[in-house]
Amino acid sequence: MKNKLLSRLTPTSFLQAFVIQSMKLWRKKNLGQQSNDNYIQHLGLLASSSLEKIVREQLEYENTLTSDQYADVIIEIKNQIGGGFSRVSSDVGTIRVENTRCPFGEMVKETPELCQMTSSVFGGIAARNFGYAKVELKKRIATGDTYCDISIHLDKELSQARSGDEYHNQEGSIISKLNSTETIVQVTEEIEKNWCHCGATESDPRQNSQHIIIGQSQAMREVFDSIQIVAPTMVNVLIGGETGVGKEIIARAIHVGSGRNPERFIAVNCAAIAETLIESALFGHEKGAFTGAYNVHKGFFERACTGTLFLDEIDSLSLSGQAKLLRVLQEGEFERVGGRQAIKADVRVIVAANQSIKDMVLAGDFRKDLFYRLNVVPIQIPPLRDRREDIGTLINFFLKQLSNKYQKPRKTLGEKAWHKVMIYDWPGNIRELESVLEHAFLFAQGAIIEDVSVDCTDLNVGHIYTGSLNMTKKKVAGEIEVKMLHDALKKFSGNVSATAKEIGMTPRAVHQKLKKHHIEAATYRDK
Repeated sequence: MKNKLLSRLTPTSFLQAFVIQSMKLWRKKNLGQQSNDNYIQHLGLLASSSLEKIVREQLEYENTLTSDQYADVIIEIKNQIGGGFSRVSSDVGTIRVENTRCPFGEMVKETPELCQMTSSVFGGIAARNFGYAKVELKKRIATGDTYCDISIHLDKELSQARSGDEYHNQEGSIISKLNSTETIVQVTEEIEKNWCHCGATESDPRQNSQHIIIGQSQAMREVFDSIQIVAPTMVNVLIGGETGVGKEIIARAIHVGSGRNPERFIAVNCAAIAETLIESALFGHEKGAFTGAYNVHKGFFERACTGTLFLDEIDSLSLSGQAKLLRVLQEGEFERVGGRQAIKADVRVIVAANQSIKDMVLAGDFRKDLFYRLNVVPIQIPPLRDRREDIGTLINFFLKQLSNKYQKPRKTLGEKAWHKVMIYDWPGNIRELESVLEHAFLFAQGAIIEDVSVDCTDLNVGHIYTGSLNMTKKKVAGEIEVKMLHDALKKFSGNVSATAKEIGMTPRAVHQKLKKHHIEAATYRDK
């Protein structure tokens, strides 16, 4: 029978198969004195500290986790290794998650003991942050259920009637008591440090800022939803949006969320390739194919084999180049220039355009058949001026990145700078915002960035406003500012210092704005 896990060999699938076979061998030979559950429990508790540290850095969680942050961390850990975890509603004092896709695939049914690793990772992280946890595995794919249903109970008194594995934090040691065997496993802080030292040597490429999508506006939430739907498929995606909105970041996110994640992601700017060289660049050429072709050259399609090829500014391709691209998409194969052998194109193609391809089709500048082939799932990224509620989050992210990049203390925006970034139209979108903040960060004398180099005197926006344009923008900026303050205060339970850090302002400036908008931080401290 074909091994489903190894139908596509990757480093991850190899390690998954290795773990499963190790567990089966352990069970067969009954090595050692410990039970299988005990052994896996020990491994999970050791790994939990390192995994928590890595994901904390990715999510920028610095202090003791809140219950919501804890849920984010455990879901991110499991989904980064191939799971399909999401949070569902639960009772007070309980975090409940469901999973529709096991990282070990169907083979987990042969070694259901591996579920103990999930329990110990979840329980270990919870015990470190809350002191106590009981992990209840209600449903498991490994035992024949269609999904996993896991509850993590954080209140010891409320969870007494529940069954599950218990985890305690006692003076730096994590102690677990297995429900099934009454076995006690203890992991000390010193052992955890050794594990983390060994496990954190290789960084996840998704920690790179190029792979991070930032936004909490409704428009970006719709983009996120589209990414989650199309990423696991091979469907063609056409990403649209103005220059600087982050089309390549969206393409990378689709690649990361797909089964091709371990393979290469190659980005190509079609506008930067001369028309006479486009065929050679995309498909390669044989030695002697033309003057100067002294060696065999592999094109982008061949180099991206089994991975993802991102063709940016596809609207700059000539009609001749479009015809050659269409042929590859239709037939799934290509030939190098000067070659006679057909090469299979095992590549996922994602394209992006600055202009409206539909308008180009109507004008006769883009092939209609290629448009229909590419436009199976269109994803339109809105310009920054249409999602100003994301600006504060972006500012906080970039300022933290700049602090790390230049090894300087964190800086925040002053009142004047904050006002300007909120009413400016950002024609260069996120790319312009990042550049402006970098300039301001470098030249600001102290910890407060008092001004930014954008011209707000001659604003020109393609929208229809009633009344004064500037007054309308100030009103919109004010409304967004109020929403950001409310959201941050709710997230940090009325903590003004944490709120200021979240939105990239000084605590003093936040207090001034709270007073200006008649917002009482104290009302959020009891919620």
